Amino acid sequence: MNRLNPDTLLLYLCTDRVLSLGRPITQALEAAIAGGVTMVQLREKDASTREFYDTALEVQRITKKHRVPLVVNDRLDIALAIGAEGLHLGQSDLPLREARRLAGDRMFIGVSANTVKQARIAEAEGADYLGVGAVFPTGSKSDVNTVGLERLREIRGAVTIPIVGIGGIGPANIREVMATGIEGAAVISAILSQPDITEAASALRRLLD
Repeated sequence: MNRLNPDTLLLYLCTDRVLSLGRPITQALEAAIAGGVTMVQLREKDASTREFYDTALEVQRITKKHRVPLVVNDRLDIALAIGAEGLHLGQSDLPLREARRLAGDRMFIGVSANTVKQARIAEAEGADYLGVGAVFPTGSKSDVNTVGLERLREIRGAVTIPIVGIGGIGPANIREVMATGIEGAAVISAILSQPDITEAASALRRLLD
């Protein structure tokens, strides 16, 4: 059984090959975890199933070595195949109830939400945590409306499960994001697009700690 430890949501890294400036994903993750990343979500939007599976196994070797939970984005089949600790579902992915029926208690499951209604539904259906965003404008999802700090605060007050804020979060605003009472901050470019990945992660951890 994989239960979610809310403390591991603190500095949540989502992978992105484009934003990691050509550096191999394994190299980038080693550096990020050395800097203090507490959870990793593997996002492979453009990979074939086989490519996604092979990458997931490579990434899992690193996360297991460092005892950092690995969350697979969207793909329940990949998460089950490798025995990942978690799965993250968007609003247009497989419904949470079906994912839970298939996965049982083998993994924790997070759900993306950007409204109070979506958050309450996800909690009622058994989500273990929420990914709320985009909090601020972000280059990784240019077509997404931003949530902002006020709605993030409203969502925090509407549910009891842990929340990770995502979207446009970096050193300049991570403290005000956390001041809304959420459990963690998810980042991509604030770590992966920086010249020194380890130092970028360390700087965020210092702000969080």
